[in-house]
Amino acid sequence: MEALPKVNAEQLQKYLKGQVVLMFTADWCPDCQFIKPAMPEVEKDFADFKFYAVDRDENLDLATELNVMGIPSFIAYRDGQEIGRFVNKDRKTKQQVEDFLSNLK
Repeated sequence: MEALPKVNAEQLQKYLKGQVVLMFTADWCPDCQFIKPAMPEVEKDFADFKFYAVDRDENLDLATELNVMGIPSFIAYRDGQEIGRFVNKDRKTKQQVEDFLSNLK
């Protein structure tokens, strides 16, 4: 998963070509570390999406602009338009993330 550099909401648009999933995360977050090992398989299973890891602490302004308060959180886009979000402060399982992505189609 490619790391998104520090960007604001306007700069983010250039990364939102096609189908994109932003995963908001932080190194210190135990729930983020819990889902991290499953993400390569999720990315493989949903290869039609481009995944970006967004360091919530480095992109605090972006997280605030997008109303992301808890991590890990996922926001999906299609051609620059948000099509779904799985945003809360709870630990997420691989199955929950895959169910979220499956329901986007």
